[in-house]
Amino acid sequence: MVALAKPFQPAATGASLDIKSVSHAFDIDGSVLPVLDDVSISVAPGEFVALLGPSGCGKSTLLRLVAGLEPPRAGTLEEEGVAITGPYPSRVVVFQDPTLFPWRTVWDNVALGLEAQGVLKTQRHRVDAAIDLVGLGAFKKAYPHQLSGGMAQRVALARALVNDPRILVLDEPLGKLDSLTRITMQAELVSLWQRNGFTALLVTHDVEEALFLANRVIVFSDRPARITADITVDRPYPRHRGDPHLAELRRQILGLLGLDATW
Repeated sequence: MVALAKPFQPAATGASLDIKSVSHAFDIDGSVLPVLDDVSISVAPGEFVALLGPSGCGKSTLLRLVAGLEPPRAGTLEEEGVAITGPYPSRVVVFQDPTLFPWRTVWDNVALGLEAQGVLKTQRHRVDAAIDLVGLGAFKKAYPHQLSGGMAQRVALARALVNDPRILVLDEPLGKLDSLTRITMQAELVSLWQRNGFTALLVTHDVEEALFLANRVIVFSDRPARITADITVDRPYPRHRGDPHLAELRRQILGLLGLDATW
């Protein structure tokens, strides 16, 4: 374990998240496949934490446990000191694919969460506010096929934000975007996080993206995932990609991932 992270103390509306000695495995064709090994992470309210590691090491599985989509084999997960035992509106997941319903307009896609909770009639203004927040006010009546990839991902973010999440779980949400759109969306994601104050937990394979977005970068080993480093990114926002300190952190992280010889 290297570079212990310093405490982060923002003024935020996000929730604390505690992952305590979590291990997990899958049963595959009669065999047990371990994917997480004794993972412990404490995330402060309003903190932005990125998870990095080899493909298939268990990062996305950890996000599913945080979201409450399945229970861990061992250990506990807590939001604000309360055990996570299933999905809850305060924890919202944004996936790599926007997964918009093609027969519903942008407005109707964003309204899904409030509709499911039975509060849409009295909370319609929240849908408009969320769409405006991601800069799609002129596209409320558009359908998914009329949107670019970046616009569709903005709709997915609005659909998450309309629920006022205290923890936003991001599973490679920008992974399928072209490089220019991805850079733009990274800046917009930072802006949304700063404006709303939610706690963010991001899985990404992009070291530069992790350093551009997060307060902390947690590096995992190959499967079964163990934490090999918890690194503070002590730089103000907005960040600049040419920052020599970020370049040095990038070099360190690539070294931890066994990729330093290629850069």
